[in-house]
Amino acid sequence: QVQLVESGGGLVQAGGSLRLSCAASGRTFSSGSVAWFRQAPGKEREFVTAITWSGISTRYADSVKGRFTISRDNAKNTWYLQMNSLKPEDTAVYYCTIKTVGSSSSPRDYNYWGQGTQVTVSS
Repeated sequence: QVQLVESGGGLVQAGGSLRLSCAASGRTFSSGSVAWFRQAPGKEREFVTAITWSGISTRYADSVKGRFTISRDNAKNTWYLQMNSLKPEDTAVYYCTIKTVGSSSSPRDYNYWGQGTQVTVSS
């Protein structure tokens, strides 16, 4: 049973930073990609960023480019989302997820999900 556990969410003022972590257990991964999505109240879940398990390729939503950075530590089965210059519109529940083959920006393509962590950015 694969489990993903996010941590690091919280309340921050606009312009501040947060670092989210996601730890996976229950299986060792060697391919595919890991990603972060977010969902604000009343909105659909949207892609934030993804990185291939090899670390060779990353992609970011236009709304977070230059502000967010995804990284991973394969040895620890953990990946991170460094969020800088946060804006009120970044407020959402952030989910980490794994796709076992390839990469995608569609949430339907991902295989395993964490429970989410709330990020709130005040103006």
